[in-house]
Amino acid sequence: MEYNFKTLYEEIGGQETIDQLVNAFYPRVYADKDLSPLFIGDMEEIKRKQRMFLSQFLGGPALYSQEFGPPAMRVRHLPFEITPKRAQCWLNCMKEAFQEVGIYETPAGNAFYDRLTQVAGIMVNSPDNE
Repeated sequence: MEYNFKTLYEEIGGQETIDQLVNAFYPRVYADKDLSPLFIGDMEEIKRKQRMFLSQFLGGPALYSQEFGPPAMRVRHLPFEITPKRAQCWLNCMKEAFQEVGIYETPAGNAFYDRLTQVAGIMVNSPDNE
């Protein structure tokens, strides 16, 4: 008996979908008053790293690790003040990007978004100051 398991990377449509998602996501992030202070620097470079990470995160090519080593995303994000509110804003931007790209409310999209929800929670390193 042969099993043909697809990765989430394959199920969402591979690199093309990741590229579309990243392109839909970052303009939202840069327009968000709570998130934009965290995203300093060249948006194109930030998008490039995100495309590489998401490829690997979903079971596609390990592009991020090939260039930067193990992702260790929590450690890499410690210099930034990530509050519960900012994590939720990030997820809201991602949800809108999922909707724009057409993967929201699909089985693979739901699984992907659930994983991102877990990641967002792990990234929180500061309390809300409100």
